[in-house]
Amino acid sequence: MSFSPILGQPKALTLLSRALASGRLAHAYLFAGPDGVGKTTVALDMAAMLLCRGPEKGRPCGHCPGCLKYRSGNHPDFMRIRPDGAAIKIDQVRELKKALNFSPFESGTRVVLLEEVQTMRREAGNSLLKVLEEPPPDNLLILTGTDTGTILATIVSRCQVIPFAPLPLDLAAAIIRQLRPELDEAGSEDLAALADGCPGQALALEVDGILSLYHRIVAAFDILQDQAAIRTERVLALAIDLAEAKEGLEPLLLLLRIFFKKVMAAQVGSVSGHALPPAVAQARERWNLTQLSAKIKTIDFVEQALARNCNRSLICEVLLLDLFDCSPPLP
Repeated sequence: MSFSPILGQPKALTLLSRALASGRLAHAYLFAGPDGVGKTTVALDMAAMLLCRGPEKGRPCGHCPGCLKYRSGNHPDFMRIRPDGAAIKIDQVRELKKALNFSPFESGTRVVLLEEVQTMRREAGNSLLKVLEEPPPDNLLILTGTDTGTILATIVSRCQVIPFAPLPLDLAAAIIRQLRPELDEAGSEDLAALADGCPGQALALEVDGILSLYHRIVAAFDILQDQAAIRTERVLALAIDLAEAKEGLEPLLLLLRIFFKKVMAAQVGSVSGHALPPAVAQARERWNLTQLSAKIKTIDFVEQALARNCNRSLICEVLLLDLFDCSPPLP
């Protein structure tokens, strides 16, 4: 079977392709790995293949009644269960168990996709466990989760685990540029690093405007040549926008950490000068290693303050005043 163009997951795709080709599928699979690396896309591809009445060259034909109903979201033998709010709830599992009491309506196999099973509370997990222990015939369950360590061990043990891994950063950046051609190379690399090689997560961050705010902060380092009073006024205005980032503040801090580490690498010569992004090259001329280390220490301090639920506006002011050399370094 040919899956959608999922890159960087050869082991997972090989295992599933062999199972589909042989017709010897497990009763339940657990696609385990970080968000944004293709788990759900592969699961949907498997469902499309199994619900197609006349596959062609290892792919769904796209025009049979099974394909048409699946593509419209109305196939009676496909169930997709997502968290209701923060978690998959016990009532959702109970409804699933009722549906599994009946044979598939049109296809040889009913496909059930349960996403983010790591969100299940113990009660819901134990209820699902009964299905996995005595699976009804002609049903395939595909579970997706971020990490087997966060899923009930009894559920993991009753599924065939298919591991999905983060992508190498250069491959993740290439995928991001392909999906968001308006991003430049530096922006896609920043997003790939921020999301630890998970393009789906990176694109979600880009949509939330995190990358744009990060670039505003980095570009604003040009004001370091301004008089102290003017610089402070502009920095405090920028801190207001930073405080409004809400959930985006933590990933933005990670981006800033990556930036200053790149500058430190440039200082010690581990990156050739012609390969440096302009902002990194300019920052290398502004700060020495001691100053750069102090700025990373400030980011550490701010992350700890956030964990203690300190005042976000004050935290953002402290961060930017220090990064822009408007205050003495933290002790």
